[in-house]
This record gives sequence, C-alpha cells and structure tokens, in this order.
Amino acid sequence: METLVSYELSNAVATVSMNDGKVNALSLQMLSELNGALDQAAADEAVVVLTGRDGIFSAGFDLRVLTAGGTEAADMLRAGFELSQRLLSFARPVVIACSGHAIAMGVFLLLSGDHRIGAEGPYKITANEVAIGLTMPQTALEICRQRLAPAYLNRVVINAEIFAPAEAVAAGLLDRVVPPAELPVVAREAALALATLNMDAHAATKLRTRAPALRAIQEAIETDDIAARARL
Repeated sequence: METLVSYELSNAVATVSMNDGKVNALSLQMLSELNGALDQAAADEAVVVLTGRDGIFSAGFDLRVLTAGGTEAADMLRAGFELSQRLLSFARPVVIACSGHAIAMGVFLLLSGDHRIGAEGPYKITANEVAIGLTMPQTALEICRQRLAPAYLNRVVINAEIFAPAEAVAAGLLDRVVPPAELPVVAREAALALATLNMDAHAATKLRTRAPALRAIQEAIETDDIAARARL
C-alpha cells in the first residue's frame, strides 16, 4: 500500500506532509498515517509542521466513502474529528502550512493548529458542506466556533462561503499568508520560534484555554457518531 504521509525530523521540528498525488483526501488510511506521524512527533518531543502538497492542503474526507455510507464512512468521520481534537490538545505546538486549497475537513484541520500559515494564490478555503447538501456536523460546528471570528461564523458554516487566503486571515481561518515559495521556510521559522517556549507551560495553558471547546467537541463527536451509526 502506498504511503500517503511523510515524516521528517530536523532540529526538534517534525514536518508531516500529506501527499496522495490528488486532493489529499482524508481517508481512513490517511488519517491513520497522520496519527502515526503524531505518535512519532510526540516520541521525538518535536514541534509539528503539518502541510500538504503544492496547491492543495486537503479537500476533506474521501467523498467516495462518505457518499457510500456504512461503517467505513462512520469510522472515517469519527477518526477525522478525533484527529482535530488531538491536534487541539497536542502537547507540543502545531504549525499548519496550508499549501493551497483547504475544503471541508481540510478547513477543520486548519482550525485545529496553534499557528496557521497559508500560501498566497487562487486557492479556495471553504467549509462547503451546506453547498453540497450536507448538514454541518455538530463537531464541525464546535471546531469552527472555537476559532473563527464571530462575524464570520455564519458566513463559513451556514453560507458555505469561499474565501481566498487573504480574507481567510480576517475570518480566523488562517493567521497569516505568505508567497508559496516562502511557505516551507516561514513555517519552519515559526516552528523553531515556538520550540523556544516552555513546553510544560505551553501544554498546560493550551488545555486550560481550550477546555470548554474540547469538552464541547468530545460531546459532539459522540453525538455525531451515534447519529452516523443510526443510519447504518
């Protein structure tokens, strides 16, 4: 089976790169490999840089599996949301280098990093569930609620608005935008800067700050999972 996620450790920075050669669909295999990379980063006590391939961060869940329904779809949904939950509570800083389009679950991963840097360009950043006929899952709402600028929440989740990277900063989807060629260097510089923090204080403060959101997300994961399995 082809590997979808690569891991590179250098000076206490672990670069985790998604590349399925297509749209970086968050399939069960991709999600499993991402969790394996995070396991390795935790063992290496490394700051994480999570990125995609040129032009695409992630287009979200594997739509083929999602539309087919069944146990695999329910498992994929739960695994994706649990990955966001894990990133939000990860003991080391997480930098996300958004290398292009970020759609649906790709957006929710963006909203789960500690510092999000996007590549400039004609890229779409959108939670498009409503546009494709899906009611936004409760977990996705909670992930969005804890990070988006309040004035943009309805625009993102109810209107499925599409944002270019520059406006995505105002919305709270990204923290800053840089030219594509500079993205790997800037993301690494951000990770090295975060590596100078006291990690015990970082981890404790992260959990204290996000405690209400993490509780809401955990409850929503269970709610969404029960609903997904009720449809089997």
